[in-house]
Amino acid sequence: MSRHHASLTGPEVRIRHGAATHVGLVRDHNEDSLLAEGRVFVIADGMGGHAAGEVASGIAVQTLGELNTRSRVRSEDVVALIRTANRRILESAAQNPEQTGMGTTLAGLTVVDAGGADHWLVFNVGDSRVYRFLGNRMSMVTQDHSEVREMVDAGLITAEEALRHPLRNIITRSLGTDPGPHADVWVFPPHPGERFVLCSDGLSNELDDRTIMVALQRHDDPQEAADALCHAAVEAGGRDNISVVVVAFDSDEDDGDEADTAPRHTLLPT
Repeated sequence: MSRHHASLTGPEVRIRHGAATHVGLVRDHNEDSLLAEGRVFVIADGMGGHAAGEVASGIAVQTLGELNTRSRVRSEDVVALIRTANRRILESAAQNPEQTGMGTTLAGLTVVDAGGADHWLVFNVGDSRVYRFLGNRMSMVTQDHSEVREMVDAGLITAEEALRHPLRNIITRSLGTDPGPHADVWVFPPHPGERFVLCSDGLSNELDDRTIMVALQRHDDPQEAADALCHAAVEAGGRDNISVVVVAFDSDEDDGDEADTAPRHTLLPT
């Protein structure tokens, strides 16, 4: 896959990315869709069987890709496009009965104008994830919208038990529903040296967070990191479709300052 360099604030700053996807070792076709282009990075994990899941995830990714046609993007624009993606999925299903019930998760990273300055915006619906790696520490920016996540939050099971719980694949929010779901949105300033991993649960269900972090430490090139993560998930069992996007934000002025880097969370209706 080709790499795209985009300037955030000047020629000394660049975004590098890599992406990989695999059908896995169990499924007969890939219902995931992804986009890594310009300033828009998106993962969608389709549901619905046959070709319907692939249709839903494709609609979601194509819709969010429209952000690349705009010179400046606000948080409200992203939320509006998530709402549009949900409507388009419902309209497609209404026009094609074989697509009835199709849906998709959605997780992404893009650049928005917040207070006159470029900021990252992370969004998600469902259990596809976005991780952030900075200062040799990794954290999960998104929070899964799933049955097991709610059980963990309620103290009914541990995080370790959630990994193999029979309800781990049941999500509580997805695109393709009426009324539409709420999208979680985080906005925070960019910091040189950051790395992001976007992935479907086909990767996060096979690899623990430490394994994902080690891949980022070993591979500076985002495409090499994406390929390594995808291969590792297949080797670990490949029980689902696997998709991953790795994004690196580089600058000649890497100040190493991690102050005020915590993502700010908002919950917005779609």
